[in-house]
Amino acid sequence: MKTMKRFSAALALAGALALPLGSNAETNTDTKAGTVKPYPLERCVVSGEKLGEMGKPYVFTHEGREIKLCCKSCLKEFKKDPAKYVKKIEEAEAKAKK
Repeated sequence: MKTMKRFSAALALAGALALPLGSNAETNTDTKAGTVKPYPLERCVVSGEKLGEMGKPYVFTHEGREIKLCCKSCLKEFKKDPAKYVKKIEEAEAKAKK
C-alpha cells in the first residue's frame, strides 16, 4: 500500500512538472514581467497570413517583444533570422506612428 501511495505521489509530481512544457508559448528569460512590447501587426510577420485564419496564432516572447505567428510552422523560419523579422515589426510600428 505504501508503494502505491509513493508511486501516485511521484506520478502527480511528474505531471505537475510537465505542465509548463505543454504550453503554446516560448519565453526568453531576459525579459521581466510587464515589460513585453505587444505585437502590433494583424498578420504573421513570416508568412504574411492574417492571424487567426489558420487557427489560433502561435504566440511567444523574443527579446522583450511579443511575437505572433500564424502557426507554429513559421517558428522555424523565424528562428533562422529573428533580426530580420523584428526589423519588419519595428518598421511597421514606425510607419503606424506617422
